[in-house]
Amino acid sequence: MEFTPVIGLEVHAQLKTKTKIFCGCSTAFGAPPNTHTCPVCLGMPGVLPVLNKKVVDYTIKMALATHCTVQKTSRFARKNYFYPDLPKGYQISQYELPIATQGHLEIEIDGQPQRIGITRIHMEEDAGKLIHDPDRPISRVDLNRTGVPLMEIVSEPDIRSPEAAGEYLRQLRSILRYLDISDGNMEEGSFRCDANVSIMPAGSTEFGTRTEIKNLNSFRHVEKGILYEIARQKEILLDGGEVVQETRLWQPDTGRTVSMRGKEDAHDYRYFPDPDLLPLVIDDDWIERMKKEMPELPGARKARYETAFDLPPADARVLTASRELADYFEACLAHFDRPKPVANWIMAELLGLLNAKGLDITESPVSPESLAGLLVLVEKDVISGKIAKTVFEAMAETGKPAKVIVEEKGLVQVSDSSAIDPIVDKILSDNPDEVERYRGGQKKLMGFFVGQVMKATRGKANPKVVNEILGKKLG
Repeated sequence: MEFTPVIGLEVHAQLKTKTKIFCGCSTAFGAPPNTHTCPVCLGMPGVLPVLNKKVVDYTIKMALATHCTVQKTSRFARKNYFYPDLPKGYQISQYELPIATQGHLEIEIDGQPQRIGITRIHMEEDAGKLIHDPDRPISRVDLNRTGVPLMEIVSEPDIRSPEAAGEYLRQLRSILRYLDISDGNMEEGSFRCDANVSIMPAGSTEFGTRTEIKNLNSFRHVEKGILYEIARQKEILLDGGEVVQETRLWQPDTGRTVSMRGKEDAHDYRYFPDPDLLPLVIDDDWIERMKKEMPELPGARKARYETAFDLPPADARVLTASRELADYFEACLAHFDRPKPVANWIMAELLGLLNAKGLDITESPVSPESLAGLLVLVEKDVISGKIAKTVFEAMAETGKPAKVIVEEKGLVQVSDSSAIDPIVDKILSDNPDEVERYRGGQKKLMGFFVGQVMKATRGKANPKVVNEILGKKLG
């Protein structure tokens, strides 16, 4: 029997505010345990929360970027549950009246566009963190993260494959980073995902029983966790069993999900409106102000690169994957207006270098201006493309401009035919058999002759001039 996966994702993105959502404590990562706390985020008696306006600004921007309807009136609710990392005994979230609803995100899988619906976006506070002692049966609680502002983005169950789930998450993260409202760092927990997975018989419209997978802290883990859960549920149903609604934990070391607890429904949390917070009212002026602050988003930027710069869709996709990379590309174009060569060098040499060194584009040892300067030398035939790669490596190591490195190492390309002529003559005289075979019709030997000349000149001869001279002499 064939089955169709049904996947919905709940994404929590930590917002890049300096202070928490309902108090003035710092949100900085990595502080000593329990040092970024106060009576408000610790839930002491008699304290009152005050909403951080920047959190609302950021959430409105994300709603606009994902085509959601921003609700003029929304309100906060208390989500009641008891856990050691939740000092108040409830989490301030939104339930019946979220700030944004009914949006969508366009993704592309195997060249085919897919639209993933977004049910809602709402604001909430984060909980603390339990630190389990590896040697003793005790756990410690760090409440620094308590009250850190989160935006939860809940998708419709429109995703039908692990690959689509991964692509949806990458697109969401890219938008968050373009908007500069979240750093999207999965390792630090500022971009987290829970996946709801079920399967149904192919052709059916009735969803099966879903399970929730937690601890998915990378795109690869999301895809692998969903893939495993689909296979697990298939095996259960084909054996005549029933899938149990539960929360499961992804274990990367074993590549399996394990049962964590029974899956709660909304009524288990006993939501009710938070009496300490007034309804949030957003007028048209507020929304318009946020619209004016919106940057060009990755989808629009990709389309512009394809039309204005005549780049292939695959190139445009890579270059617009992050705002910083796209900015680097355009900064290069400001000094060397040849989009395709710039794109090729960024995608091959630059990204290859950064990946090898484990660096981000913002940490590139070669500036956009320096890369453009190198490409100008290639364009003017001062150096060959092959030598340019050697120069690029030296630029990354020394920080020196390409022109300086070329002069210091004597790498200027030789284009003077009078200097190349005698070298070509010697190559031809040293290889009479190859010359005879070439003239007998084995034209592929031209590459051999060019290679010999380049070797003799240590790569300095202009390949175009070499080909012209060889063509004349070989007939």
